[in-house]
This record gives sequence, structure tokens and C-alpha cells, in this order.
Amino acid sequence: MGCSKNLVDSEHLMGQLKANDLRVVHESDEEQNDIVIINTCGFIADAKEESINMILDAVEAKKAGDVEKVYVMGCLSERYKKELPEEIDGVDGFYGAADLPKIVLDLGADYKTELIGERVLTTPLHYAYLKISEGCDRKCSFCAIPLIRGKHKSVPQDELLIEAQKLADKGVKELILIAQDLIWYGIDLYKKQALAELVKKLAKIDGIEWIRLHYTFPTNFPHDVLDIIRDEPKVANYIDIPLQHINDRILRSMKRGHTGKGTRELVQTMRDKVPNVAIRTTFIVGYPGETEAEFNELLDYVKEARFERLGVFTYSPEEDTAAFKLEDDITDEIKQARKEKLMEVQEEISNEINQARIAADYKVIIDRYEEPYFIGRTQYDSPDVDNEVLIKASEEELKIGNFYNLKIKAADSFDLYGEVSL
Repeated sequence: MGCSKNLVDSEHLMGQLKANDLRVVHESDEEQNDIVIINTCGFIADAKEESINMILDAVEAKKAGDVEKVYVMGCLSERYKKELPEEIDGVDGFYGAADLPKIVLDLGADYKTELIGERVLTTPLHYAYLKISEGCDRKCSFCAIPLIRGKHKSVPQDELLIEAQKLADKGVKELILIAQDLIWYGIDLYKKQALAELVKKLAKIDGIEWIRLHYTFPTNFPHDVLDIIRDEPKVANYIDIPLQHINDRILRSMKRGHTGKGTRELVQTMRDKVPNVAIRTTFIVGYPGETEAEFNELLDYVKEARFERLGVFTYSPEEDTAAFKLEDDITDEIKQARKEKLMEVQEEISNEINQARIAADYKVIIDRYEEPYFIGRTQYDSPDVDNEVLIKASEEELKIGNFYNLKIKAADSFDLYGEVSL
């Protein structure tokens, strides 16, 4: 359940189990399973509810005799270590976010510390997520991640290079770097921000053709990262940088560490330093005390900045965070209305950007086939969250995981339509 960081944890667990000659299936559709392991999300209310429902479904399957044992791991069980066992009967074990070795041992297997980078991929074989650090040192008022995952902890470069090489050996062509705070990589190990240095080394791995950066942070953003995005052909002209708001009062209350002016300057620097960069961001609407004028300031900024990719969350009060002490005084109806208004503006922007791409040529990687289309992505798009390119072709014509040069023939707000360039 939850984010790609959880997915990587599951893949590492599956790698350990497979190394112990246990048969393991991701999201099994079999009617009967010996053991079900649910990796939960505990980030916001909707995610917690989804995880709890999944646990309850598994417990019911156990009662019906379709499952022998149910184990729960991840962020939800880390955050509610005491409450979950008291509230939910029928679970054979609850494990925190860092308890992977204990799960392996409790399954009667041997946790193999020598298995650096061993994973069972659950993504299509041509792309994979590479988690370069764990936890977060930021103090954002709305976020429970530091409470769940702890302080920032970088994975050593040599281990990441081994893991990336193993992924390349499996046929992975696109590495998507993830962390709670990508730009803080190296601070604990090397006493400096070392993301650009890491990316340079990853780019030397044969077989890797694209490297994509997710979850960067605006405060203290290292400009050498922009240099390597611009200068290294393997690094996609793509930056994921959650900005959350533009109003100074709200940013202070959010404890983000940056101002509206600083945000504007950073975004402009990104566009100046990296021609044709695609910026993905997210914003929160309905934060406690957000006035109509403050929301309109955010709305105007979105119109001004013209982000290529944008997501919107409605504020969710999370216990034990600093913002939880504030009155959640914006109704759900107003939150939803603000979200829809922001997304309506973004849809228009996205459509205008896409229309301007008609007749242009792009390198595209093919992710899947859904009759009658092959579906791929440009360097400006990440899997599952961004635009796609649809190519009408017979199932035999293109190969999933391969790159093709396409000419864009048509577009709508969130998709491009192309054909292979001869």
C-alpha cells in the first residue's frame, strides 16, 4: 500500500524470501495463499483507511480458511504499534517500517545481510525505483513521516551502485531515484549534499538510459543538481519538487523553511538553468486558517508558473504533528472546491502545453499495451502520475520496454497521441 518507497521495501523483502527458496507473489490473485503480508501506508487519513480495510479483508479470508496467516508491516503498523493489535484480532504479527529482518526470521527464514540490492521487481522490467535514503530531518507541520520513519539516513553510495548495477543486469533502463528528501542525500554520511555526485556515478552504468529525480525539497536546493540535469544526457529534464503553498504566512505555519519569494526565484532558476525542464509539484489546500485571499494567491501563482505537472491534496489533520494543534477550520466542501478549482486551472495549462507539442518528435519508452494502444512516456513523464503517449499499433509492431522516436499527431489535456517516426 502507499508510495513507491513502500514498494521498494516490499521488493527487498521478496528478494530475501526468494533467496530462502520461498515462493512469493506480489499482489497475488490466487484464491488461496499460505501467508499474506500487507505493507501498509500511514501517511494521511484516506491511506490509513485503505490499509485498514485491506487488513480486515485479509483477516476475513483467514477466517474463511483461504489464508493461513496474516502479517502486517510498514508505516501504519509503525505509527500505531500499540493500537492496532488491540483493535484488530486475527493478525499473526505486526511489524514496523524497519522490521524487515524480524519478518524474515519469524517466517522461519534466514535474513541474508550479504544480499545488497537483491530485489524481486514488481514494476515492468524496464524501470525501477531506487531508494537512496530513509526518513526525514524536516519539521513540516502537517507531515507524520519523520514520526514514522525517523531521521534522515542515507544509503551508502557503494551499496546504491551495486543495487543499480543489479537492476541494469535485469534489464532496467530507467532508474527513478526516490527518498523522502532527495536533496539531503549524503549529509549524514559525507557531511555534504551528494545527490549530484551520486547521479554522475549512476549515469556511468551501462544499460541505464534514463535517470529521474523524485521528491526533492525547495529549501537549500543544490544548484549542482540542475547542472547535471542539464549536462548529463541520461538524466531526464524532470524535477519533482513539492512546494505545498506560495503564501508566506501559510509556509511559515507549515514550517517549510522557504518563502513565496524564494520559491518563485528557485522555480525561475530551474527554468533558466535547464531548458525545457518539466517541473512536477504538489500543493495543499484547506490548510488551517487558509483564507480565500491566500488560496487565490496560490491560484494566481499556478497560473503564473505554468507547471507541467501538478497534484493537489486537501489538508488532512494528522495526530502528533505540529499542525494537529491548529483548528481544522476549513470545511471538507471548501477544501474539495479549492482542489477542483486549482485542478481546473492546471488542466487548461496542461492542455496548452500539450497542444504546443503537436508535430514535435520525442524519444518514448513503451510501458504497456492496452488494445488498441501501446502506451509510453517521454522523459518529461514519470510512471503512474504523469502524462502518457498513446500509439495506435498492432500488438506485434512495438516492444514493451523499448525506446522509439515518435512524432506527436494530436493531444488532449493529459495525453499525447503519436506514431513511430521512420
